[in-house]
Amino acid sequence: MAHAPRNSVLAPGVSRFSRSAVYSKKALYKRAKKDVAAPAKETATEKTVEVKGAKNGGKRTVPAQKASRFYPAEDVPSPKVSRKAPKTAPLRGSIAPGSVLILLAGRYRGKRVVFLKQLESGLLLVTGPFKVNGVPLRRVNQAYVIATSTKVDLSAVKVDEKFNDAYFKKSAKTEKAFLEGEQKKAAFPESKAADQKALDKEIIAAASKEANLVAYLKATFGLSKGQFPHNLKF
Repeated sequence: MAHAPRNSVLAPGVSRFSRSAVYSKKALYKRAKKDVAAPAKETATEKTVEVKGAKNGGKRTVPAQKASRFYPAEDVPSPKVSRKAPKTAPLRGSIAPGSVLILLAGRYRGKRVVFLKQLESGLLLVTGPFKVNGVPLRRVNQAYVIATSTKVDLSAVKVDEKFNDAYFKKSAKTEKAFLEGEQKKAAFPESKAADQKALDKEIIAAASKEANLVAYLKATFGLSKGQFPHNLKF
């Protein structure tokens, strides 16, 4: 019978002993390291240049790389270079187009929304619809939602390709606008309002085919006394 591992896993990603403790327990410091050092590249530190003038000797040896005339008064730390490229988070298996999600954070926490698609950034594109529960088209992180088993049939709903991360990008506030203080809030773009109405119409028509589904989307999620989320089946 195989013995249990010394460094057992307490939780996903959390081990009983740290890396330094395992290094000490296994006595890895006693093992000879067999790292092969790369051959050092020989670079010339000096070079010979020609000097004009009859009395200057004709040639002179100077440093290969000229030293900078300026240097910072204080040591400026350089940012750490990371070779890791950000990757898009894979979509959870319990989430699919048409799934009803429950928002757990943000302005609309507790609201039920319909999942439309996953964007290139990994965020989820969801909507209430706005006409039902007041949640507009927005992006949410899948870490802050609960996926339910309820689904809306979106086979007849067309989600346009223009709904991407650039669609939600806001213009940066200029320094001039910051110094002027609070200004009158700009009106909501009519084009986005028209997109919301058109999408709401299609989703509500699809949700109306099932009994009580529109009322389910309109209701806010909450826990009563004695209810625990880990014991509920969504």
